This record gives sequence, structure tokens and C-alpha cells, in this order.
Amino acid sequence: MAAQEFRCGDTRRCCFYVTFPVDFRDMSTISPTTAIRITPARSFVHVNRLPGTATAARQAASRAARSGELIPVRRGLYYRGAKTRYGMTRPRIEEIAREVLGVAGNGPAGYSAGREWGVTTQIPSSFHVAALWTSDPIEGVTQHARSNRERASLNPKEIALLELMRAPEVYVEAGWNTLVRKVRDALAGGEVVEDRLRGAAVREQNLTVRGNFDRLLTDLAAA
Repeated sequence: MAAQEFRCGDTRRCCFYVTFPVDFRDMSTISPTTAIRITPARSFVHVNRLPGTATAARQAASRAARSGELIPVRRGLYYRGAKTRYGMTRPRIEEIAREVLGVAGNGPAGYSAGREWGVTTQIPSSFHVAALWTSDPIEGVTQHARSNRERASLNPKEIALLELMRAPEVYVEAGWNTLVRKVRDALAGGEVVEDRLRGAAVREQNLTVRGNFDRLLTDLAAA
């Protein structure tokens, strides 16, 4: 049976949720407990998207957490990890941030952006994310609100690059020339797309970002 992809109702965030290898068109025939048990490993479970009543969904998720089937992440959100001899795997903090904030327009910021590009050895005490729409606090995540809606077309690595342009002298420990080389390689490998970056960079309100991005393009052309 073909897998079904479920999207959230909040179209601002264009978030994607668990892909179940089962047809859930008739949700009334599936209990929340069954839905949890057939959720693939390494998937998030949103209580408010389980079938059945809200009370039944909450109780099923609580029971699954107590029995070790799910890992509580935050209110209303659980994770079904892969079972190993050492216990169930947990989600990475980046995955949690993406699940809560959605995938559109969000990406690493600060030293987290530097690590995404491999230009710093600094390890931030929390994962920093630049987001178009922030949420209630997420444990282990520092959120930075950004207003440039053109970022919605970028992938996380492209957003991380714009974030580095805010202060490359701080976050690019490996040096500017190293960043230029890494960007050139990423462009060649299709990891980032210049046209998308150009379209978003010109809409950045931060003049430093626009100036450093122009400098980056100039050095890429010279290289």
C-alpha cells in the first residue's frame, strides 16, 4: 500500500509530519494505540494528530511513553526512536527544532551555522536556529526571529550561509577564503543554489549581510 504523507494545517510553516506506510483515509477505524505502534522508527508523533478523541490520544501517548515505545519531547509531541541494545534512539536537537518550527525558512544560525559549513570548531551550548516563525521555548534551542520571507525558498544550508554573513569575522573561524572554497564546492555539488541565495540576500534588512554576500559573490567569480 502506498505511503501517505500528512501535512499540518498551518500553511505558514509548510511542515511535514510522519509518513505512515498505511492508508489512514478512514481514521475512525484506527485506534490511537494502533497508530502509535505502526508509526515508523525515527518519527515524531503529534498527539493532536492521532485518531480518536483528544483524551484517548493523550492517554495512548502517555501509556506508550511509560512502556518505552515513545520518548516525550515536549507537551503534545513524542518521538518513536529505533530500538537498540542500549535503548531507544533519541532525536537530535536539530530534528526537534525542525519538527516544532517547520521546515520552511528555518536553518542554523550563529556558531551552529558555522558548524553546518564546517568553518568553526566552536560548540555552542544550545542549537541556534534562525526562524521565520518562532515558537514557545524549545529546550536546548535558541531561536532568532527573521522577517525575510524569501528565506522560505531556501534550504537549511543556504539559510546558514546567510546567517554567517551577519558576522563572518566571528563565526568563520577557518577564515574567509576557506568559506569561499566551501561555498564554491557546495554550489558545484548542488547543495546550495546561487539564484535562490541571490533572491533572498537582496531582501535581507541587515546591510552587513547584503554587503558580505556581495563580497562573497565577487570572490567566487574571481576564483
